[in-house]
Amino acid sequence: MRIGLTGGIAAGKSTVAAHLKGLGACLVDYDQLARQVVEPGSVGMRRIVREFGAEAMNPDGSLNRRWMAAHVFSPQAAPDARQRLDEIEHPLIYQRAQELERQIVEKYRIRTVERENSGQSSLSPVIVHDVPLLAEVIDTIPFSFDHILTVEAPEEVRIQRMMEARGMSREQAEGRIRHQSSRGQREAIADVVIDSTQPIEQMFERLDMLFAQWR
Repeated sequence: MRIGLTGGIAAGKSTVAAHLKGLGACLVDYDQLARQVVEPGSVGMRRIVREFGAEAMNPDGSLNRRWMAAHVFSPQAAPDARQRLDEIEHPLIYQRAQELERQIVEKYRIRTVERENSGQSSLSPVIVHDVPLLAEVIDTIPFSFDHILTVEAPEEVRIQRMMEARGMSREQAEGRIRHQSSRGQREAIADVVIDSTQPIEQMFERLDMLFAQWR
């Protein structure tokens, strides 16, 4: 069972992902994969420097995220900057996601054989692909999903969260939202919408019910 998980920035998607993982889901975290593919000395890091220039890299070889944010997400960024970055990162991220999923499936295959040999029922993994930009890449991502969840909250709530928790200015927060899909676009691809402004106990109860159905 493959689940797609998405949502607007600062809407509460990480909380939902953590809860599903706690229930027993196997998580493929695309934010984590995105960090891995631009680690110092990586193919991704070398390609970014070649595309955007040496200023994209810190003296220690790591990605200069502040510089990249200003040159990709700000109103002054080149119109094609986001596309150029995506064309570097996305294929590398997908490759890692495929490798991680194969490892999960193999682990469950071995566990199923062990359980069947001892007279127990087989196991099948619920794999959650946590993809912030799923609506943007739904036509190119090399996976199909049995269900897609989107986690949503009003835009002003999300802006306040980014300003308070991440130290962003309002302009920076609005820029991040502007460079994502709209709520309508995310809900168009989803069959489940999670409202993160509801009491957290209520939200978790709904997730518990969904996970039980998937199982």
